[in-house]
Amino acid sequence: MSKQNFTKRLLLWNTKYNTRLMPWKGEKDPYKIWISEIILQQTQVGQGLDYYNRFITAFPNINKLAKAPEQKIFKLWEGLGYYTRCKNLIETAKYIANNKYGKFPDTYSDILDLKGIGPYTAAAIASFAFNLPYAVVDGNVFRVLSRFFGIDTAINSSSGKILFAARAQELLDKKFPGIYNQAIMDFGAVICKPKNPLCLSCPIKSDCKARLQDKINLLPVKTGKLKKRIRFFYYFIIEYKAKIYIRKRAEKDIWENLYEFVLMETEKLLPVNSIAHTAFYKAFSNKNKADIRQVSNIYRQQLTHQTIQGRFILVKLKNTLPLKGYKAVTYKELAKLPFPKLITAYLAENELKPFER
Repeated sequence: MSKQNFTKRLLLWNTKYNTRLMPWKGEKDPYKIWISEIILQQTQVGQGLDYYNRFITAFPNINKLAKAPEQKIFKLWEGLGYYTRCKNLIETAKYIANNKYGKFPDTYSDILDLKGIGPYTAAAIASFAFNLPYAVVDGNVFRVLSRFFGIDTAINSSSGKILFAARAQELLDKKFPGIYNQAIMDFGAVICKPKNPLCLSCPIKSDCKARLQDKINLLPVKTGKLKKRIRFFYYFIIEYKAKIYIRKRAEKDIWENLYEFVLMETEKLLPVNSIAHTAFYKAFSNKNKADIRQVSNIYRQQLTHQTIQGRFILVKLKNTLPLKGYKAVTYKELAKLPFPKLITAYLAENELKPFER
């Protein structure tokens, strides 16, 4: 099959059979496209839908987003993970509002220069909003092209990225780049799926090399596995005079700009009865007549490079907390703060309220 025929048949499938619905499909506002693409960078569509709708409702344009309190933005982002995306979103919104009079850039190179935007996102915004001829290459596109053309070069290698980007650009419909880009991504999502692809319903199956060579489950190729580490977090939920101690994570680590309770990190999992004997706990407990009221079960959060295992320890103090970097907030204020998913999971299952005397 010629490259032109591939494109033609893909667009025909899109016109006749593609029923995949998303609120941003057909959208021409670059701001809304940008929001949707940033949310979907590390998030499944099903999860991202509600976040997208909430963001557009709260911040209908880039100037509204630029002027919003950062805490409110992070709270809306809470649960999506990969919080650097949110940080970059805020920085880019302020840059466009303050330096571009609130007008989103309309060239591929200017879009690519924005914080948090790479080649894929730049191509998506350029083609969807401005009909510019730039091909998107996401996981769906990698999969469709690798299987159909029988390409076994690793998609996460430097040579693979160059090869697939060039092939995608060759196949792009230059007159309708936005429609084509959406079509091939939808095709990968609903027909050429990662597992159990619908080969019998595929309009290009007769020329698919992966099918002809029985390599459907072998393509695309991705090399190297991430080494994951396990970290152990012990969160002390410390109350003093009906207030809870928290801090904002500012380190160059996971969950930057999110809030947390008093944290002790250890190299291994501790027996429950040894928590009160750690140097960390003794540093604030001895002089303050601390009283451990409850220790939670283990909560887990899986990140890309690491697994976090955490316990939550309810502690009542009779004197103020001596640890630096923490501040006391009311229970009402606590509900407005953005927390990591590990903490929100605990809070969802355990109603925090003033301790009994």
